[in-house]
Amino acid sequence: MIHPSTFLSRALLADAIFSGVAALALALGAGVLAPVLSLPEALLRESGLFLIAYTALVGWLAARSSVPKALVLLVIVGNAAWTLGSVALLFSGAVSPNLLGQVFIVAQAIATGVFAELQYVGLRRSDAAVAA
Repeated sequence: MIHPSTFLSRALLADAIFSGVAALALALGAGVLAPVLSLPEALLRESGLFLIAYTALVGWLAARSSVPKALVLLVIVGNAAWTLGSVALLFSGAVSPNLLGQVFIVAQAIATGVFAELQYVGLRRSDAAVAA
């Protein structure tokens, strides 16, 4: 267990808010978004449903005064994997998004990568605070 730095708590909270908005938009609006983005409706809806559970975990971590370091690391690695997976999806040929769909995928990949970096920095600050 670690005591998260304020920076880590805020990075987790921002991730939870961003992911929660995306979860609702994707899970509830997949049918509307699919033709606009030229992405499969099932991919959007399933991503949204996954993000509901993810949002709950990250929001819970953000609200705690002490957190399991392993869970924070899992969130960081998961965000990094989501970023890489999103880029790989674009190059795989498995989907054929239009320009707006490509921008959507790249934008959320960048945001997720930024969250991974911010959380990593926050985790390092937390470790230093506990050691001192």
